[in-house]
Amino acid sequence: MAKKRRRFKQTTTLAERLAEEAGRLRERAKNLPPGVEQTLLWRKVRQAETALRIEAWLGSRGSPTLGNVITILSKSPKKRSLSKPPPPT
Repeated sequence: MAKKRRRFKQTTTLAERLAEEAGRLRERAKNLPPGVEQTLLWRKVRQAETALRIEAWLGSRGSPTLGNVITILSKSPKKRSLSKPPPPT
């Protein structure tokens, strides 16, 4: 006899869950000292934000262009520059 699949009815939209997850991960990453764990959390934040943008893009009505996508998470952290600072003069 085949096993019955357990199903779960989502009570929130995918966009809400992704935004919540990105916010939760962002707060955790801010509270960690720089290191591997913080880097992995920032990567997960970017993945959640990217998934959110893709979900919004696919769910948008009208012409499906990236210009029509409204970014829900506008408070993304600024990327740090890996270049060396200029030498003192």
